[in-house]
Amino acid sequence: MTRPQCCGIEQMFDDKTAQADLKTYLRKGPSKATRELIEQVAQGGVEGKRLLDIGGGVGIIQHELAGRGLARITHVDASTAYLKTAQEEAERRGHAGRADFRFGDLVELAPELEPADIVTLDRVICCYDDMPALVAASARLAKGLYAIVIPIDGRWVARGAAVANFFLKLFARTQYRMFIHSTQEIERILDEHGLRRSFYKRRGFWQVILYQRA
Repeated sequence: MTRPQCCGIEQMFDDKTAQADLKTYLRKGPSKATRELIEQVAQGGVEGKRLLDIGGGVGIIQHELAGRGLARITHVDASTAYLKTAQEEAERRGHAGRADFRFGDLVELAPELEPADIVTLDRVICCYDDMPALVAASARLAKGLYAIVIPIDGRWVARGAAVANFFLKLFARTQYRMFIHSTQEIERILDEHGLRRSFYKRRGFWQVILYQRA
């Protein structure tokens, strides 16, 4: 990976963080926003379909949908610790044979990836500095459904992210930063790629939005 932000993700989301996230998931299940995304995707049917989960973390989306009949899963992540944890959990659950775990920057890997029926980015766009490149690259890989969880883009949220980034720079010594991108701009790019909004729900700080290929 050549992008500093992705190097920061590798540093920030280490094995300790991955194990803590997995324990929280196993104890409490998916967060409200992630659960909403999963249920909405499942309503459209996943039997025999291919999932591309970008920045999938410990693999919550794939773990929840694998038992509903997914044919193939591709998990792309810039954290080797998260990929390792997700793969181990997939093996424990018995669906690792249907999954391909790819380390790297989605924008760089996109030309090598096959299009998928379902593309998901759960709290991923806000972790990427070049939003237009990420959204465009991922949109081109979506054959049918494109589902995201992103923060609301109000001023107070942007100020909160700026404060968090200040402390990350000061104390964590990492290149990782949070970004509050414009929802309107994200949707403009998706519209250019033939994806239209089909579902919206706000879950506290987060927006759960699904788009369908026109």
